[in-house]
Amino acid sequence: MEQLSPAIEESWKTALGPEFTKPYMADLKAFLLEEKKQNRVFPPGSLIFNAFNQTPFHSVKVVILGQDPYHGYGEAHGLCFSVLEGVTKPPSLINIFKEIENDLGIPPPGHGNLTSWAMQGVLLLNATLTVRENQAGSHQNKGWETFTDEAIRQLSAQRDGLIFVLWGKFAEAKAVLIDKSKHCILSSPHPSPFSASRGFFGCKHFSRINELLLQMNKQQIDWRLE
Repeated sequence: MEQLSPAIEESWKTALGPEFTKPYMADLKAFLLEEKKQNRVFPPGSLIFNAFNQTPFHSVKVVILGQDPYHGYGEAHGLCFSVLEGVTKPPSLINIFKEIENDLGIPPPGHGNLTSWAMQGVLLLNATLTVRENQAGSHQNKGWETFTDEAIRQLSAQRDGLIFVLWGKFAEAKAVLIDKSKHCILSSPHPSPFSASRGFFGCKHFSRINELLLQMNKQQIDWRLE
């Protein structure tokens, strides 16, 4: 990851450009370069900003917030909760598909690649954009949260009528960054097997998102994965 800024989509570069010149970003780059000398880092450098590149700033309609990339080999590809075709679906993603089936009657797909959601305006944003192989949370508090918090702030300030989906206490803590007079917030427990039965199952967020989009005369999300 020799270059950070050129890998991000132009409208996001405009919104977040000042961040790339700040000291924390230089520190983060130095940390990642050193980290990659000794460890595998996921996702690959070309996919670190995949969420931004798949969903340009002015295309965002829905924001789903995650915490960390998956830390298993080949799992993370820069979209929270998503894995590429051929990769075993992680437990939280399996529960997301269970809730979609309960909510909308859409049977679980054969893969876990959520790129089609991203291309429809669902920003699938992790708070931390990289991780060391097999060490969950290993890149937290290195600077990524400052960057992704600013992304949320910019969306809140510059856009209107967005839907922020906050699953679990970590995501719910980001609500302070969002102007609730302009945007909608949907929150529930996390889809993890440890908490899904405490209110994620039955939250009906996927139909609720589409109801809200319809009220705002916006194109609804097709949650099916082909």
